[in-house]
Amino acid sequence: MNRTIPSGEKSGISIFLLVLILALRSGALVAQIMPLTLEPDGGNKKASVSEQLGIVEIEINYNRPGVKGREGKIWGTNVAHYGFKDLGHGTGYAAPWRAGANENTTISFSHPVRINDLNLPAGKYGFFICLGQQNDTLIFSKVNNSWGSFYYDSSFDALRVPVSHENMDSSVEWLNYEFEKQSDSTVDIALTWEKRKISFTVRADTKALQMEAFESGFRTTRPYYDFLSAIYWCVRNDYGLDKALEWADRAIYFRVMGEKNFRTLQAKAIVLYKLDRANEALNLMKEALPMGTMQEVHFYGRQLIGYGMNENALEIFKFNYDRYPNELYTHVGMARAYSAAGNYKKALDYLNKARPLAASDFDKTDLYSKIDTLSKNMDIN
Repeated sequence: MNRTIPSGEKSGISIFLLVLILALRSGALVAQIMPLTLEPDGGNKKASVSEQLGIVEIEINYNRPGVKGREGKIWGTNVAHYGFKDLGHGTGYAAPWRAGANENTTISFSHPVRINDLNLPAGKYGFFICLGQQNDTLIFSKVNNSWGSFYYDSSFDALRVPVSHENMDSSVEWLNYEFEKQSDSTVDIALTWEKRKISFTVRADTKALQMEAFESGFRTTRPYYDFLSAIYWCVRNDYGLDKALEWADRAIYFRVMGEKNFRTLQAKAIVLYKLDRANEALNLMKEALPMGTMQEVHFYGRQLIGYGMNENALEIFKFNYDRYPNELYTHVGMARAYSAAGNYKKALDYLNKARPLAASDFDKTDLYSKIDTLSKNMDIN
């Protein structure tokens, strides 16, 4: 017999169904936000390594398979096959080795680089290797979010690089990427696993990239000390000095946050020294000297000694000594000036006068060390 559901019960059932639907939706949302945490498939290990080459940031993300007793059964097998192969899965019918395990091995470069002298734009790449018995081919793919190499498509290759691998005496259990042989503009990236090593060189025009970064950063309002950082980078690297001179003028004279003080004038003077314009530099520092603190003037005198300009250094240390005749710094400065000129006796006189001015243990130790050096007719600079 059919039973008519009273309207009150209908209302209750409707509310129950609505609550159930909302609960199911909520549960689905929670499942999306809070996925299960699982270890990598197959007992592999997730890893990430990064390195900075100048301002170029390099990062490699990969999964590390283990040898697990398969010595001699890794290369040229189903574990790490040679050439391009149909792996029987996905959309790729000619797939290289995934250069790791599980999802794509990825490598990213924040700026353009050269891989074994072949250009590669900045970006994040899927990384594969077409293995061979003697030689391999590195493959940087524009697709970086696939699983393994099952979906590899050569039409998305950004770069292929031929390399030769090395055979090693000892076995590496877990596949590993590391950075080796770093210089100012190059670094080697090495993949090692079992008894094989595959490496390649990343090269970047680090100085040009740094200058580009400075120029980009200076297209907005900047305090003068930001310009000083760029100027001293140019001086240390003996690079972009003409541009550094422009930045020095901006630090001194620019109508927004430019400031004429000892530090900005000195920075410009140092660039002028580097450009073999010593007379201009000296005249600029004559203007700067009255603005400098005792310590700033002292270290400027030391810079002149470093440039071999001993007579000019003596003038600077004398200027400082006349302003602050009762300070340890200025006595030591005079000693440095006479020591640089080879007059160790006069230098020793100033240090002996400075004995009562050495208050801290550090100052006393430093002072007595200098006195001992001069007593042996040796330069303290």
